[in-house]
Amino acid sequence: MIQQLKKLVFLVLIITAIACEKDDAIIDSEVTTPTIETPFLEGFSDNFGAEITRSFIGTIIDNNRQPIDGVQVTIGSSTAITDTNGIFIIDDATVNERFAYIKASKIGYIHGSRALVPTLGANKVTIMLLEETVAGTTTSGTSETISLSNGASVSLNGEYIKEDGSPYQGTVDVILHHLDPVDPEVNEQMPGMLYAANANGEERLLQTLGMLAVELRGTNGEDINLADGTTAEIRIPVDASLMDSAPNIIPLWYFDEERGFWVEDGEATLIGNEYVGTVTHFSFWNCDIPAEAISLCITITSQDGGPLSNTYVGITSENYGTRYGITNSLGIVCGLVPHNESLIVSGGLNCSAGDTIFSENIGPFSSDTNIEITPTYSEANEETITGIFTNCDGDLITNGYVEVTHGGNQYVDLVQDGTYEINFIRCSEDEVFTINAVNNDTFQSSGEINYTFTSPITNLTAISSCDEIIQFITYQIDDNPTISYLSITQAFDDPNLFLSGSSQDGAISFAIANITNSESELLTIFLEDANGDSIDPPLGDTLNMTLNVTSVGEYEEYIDANFSGTYTNISDNTTHTLDGAIHVIRYF
Repeated sequence: MIQQLKKLVFLVLIITAIACEKDDAIIDSEVTTPTIETPFLEGFSDNFGAEITRSFIGTIIDNNRQPIDGVQVTIGSSTAITDTNGIFIIDDATVNERFAYIKASKIGYIHGSRALVPTLGANKVTIMLLEETVAGTTTSGTSETISLSNGASVSLNGEYIKEDGSPYQGTVDVILHHLDPVDPEVNEQMPGMLYAANANGEERLLQTLGMLAVELRGTNGEDINLADGTTAEIRIPVDASLMDSAPNIIPLWYFDEERGFWVEDGEATLIGNEYVGTVTHFSFWNCDIPAEAISLCITITSQDGGPLSNTYVGITSENYGTRYGITNSLGIVCGLVPHNESLIVSGGLNCSAGDTIFSENIGPFSSDTNIEITPTYSEANEETITGIFTNCDGDLITNGYVEVTHGGNQYVDLVQDGTYEINFIRCSEDEVFTINAVNNDTFQSSGEINYTFTSPITNLTAISSCDEIIQFITYQIDDNPTISYLSITQAFDDPNLFLSGSSQDGAISFAIANITNSESELLTIFLEDANGDSIDPPLGDTLNMTLNVTSVGEYEEYIDANFSGTYTNISDNTTHTLDGAIHVIRYF
């Protein structure tokens, strides 16, 4: 699969966005692209369709895949700031039926963005911001070529203007980034999506052979650009795996940061393994082969008929490479694909080594299309994680999200009316996952808690967010409301590594033997029913439970365990289901 990836050209299908905690970070929200006269774009926005409202949840990361907080995210007139997890949520943003444009900006990074075909449900997106790394420095009045180690370069003639159009004199820092189509992260790094207007104002889908981002900064960090009437030469290297499909002459396209799509402007010539072209201003520049496009929405359903969310989906055309997206909470992924091309849809790309776990032939399509696919596969499991999220007073959280980490992948989804449900394809054999729930109203979180899958459905009952890290026991009997105890007496042990604890009022208690052993056993647990009455008799005699001790921390760190199974109430001989979790501090 890795070798196949190197032969593909990447495009983004779908993306996400999410709301978050405000930050004191200084935000640079100004667009640096100068105003370009483009009369041929008049009426181009008619392609976008009618205005609609949609919700977005997303993550902003750096090139080390670490979250970036304090990023300003804008969709139309709606704005959010990423929290400490790099997450933002924007509900009911005004977008268009076939086009939504998401911008992300923060001082120290070049402007990032994503465009997508929005869907119902929460649209998901990841944007990787590139640092404002200075590749070289020159001065006004001096011709200079600034190069990267891979051969990408820009040749400047020394004449510059400020944003107000007045001449600039002084030192010039050159920020230069080359985006290689064979890099799997190019989807997250590039602006917009590979959607464009050609020189005749016609809608086109692009196959990229390489991109170059150029930004110029003056002595005081101000944005500057090429003086009117002057040009610069850019050189963009072409990966060896793409040379066979590289034409001698290729259109050049710049990214319009105000409008959110690419615009054709000139052409480049293939010299050796580099495209060489002349530009009149700076933003992202792109060497692309254009194709007619249609909008394709695919609903991926699981084996039981429900939506399969958080699934990476690839759409491959033999002539125009592969586009990638991720299904939203409704199992939907949408994007632009080549017109009248036979396609292959593949999924599960978050599995080991990027391998797909299903693949089907679809198309060709001559107009905008919606289809549904229920894939079949045997190499992976479908997992569903459900639960309830409350604050310290036990009230349901209505504005928040949960973040699940497993096998090197992260899955984020909204909390709605205090409940959450995340499903995904699990390829890793690791049975333990981590969950963190965040209350966006108070910016409090549950902290990372480890759990073990009880496949195919893992019910975590209730988790809570408070000012301080807490201990808790939470459980659910049958379909009754979840019961949570947040005030737990200190857990203790005996010489046999026996862990026990109880609520401060003594209403519930638990005992676990051999917590450091994979064969840990839930010896006894005394609980109350939904009415607050003690279950009779004590469950210790009638338990049929599976216990998973998922994390054993050091002294004063956490022990996490979850349990599920059935018990029989002897007084009326009725059998009930029981799911619960224990999160307590270790004091031995």
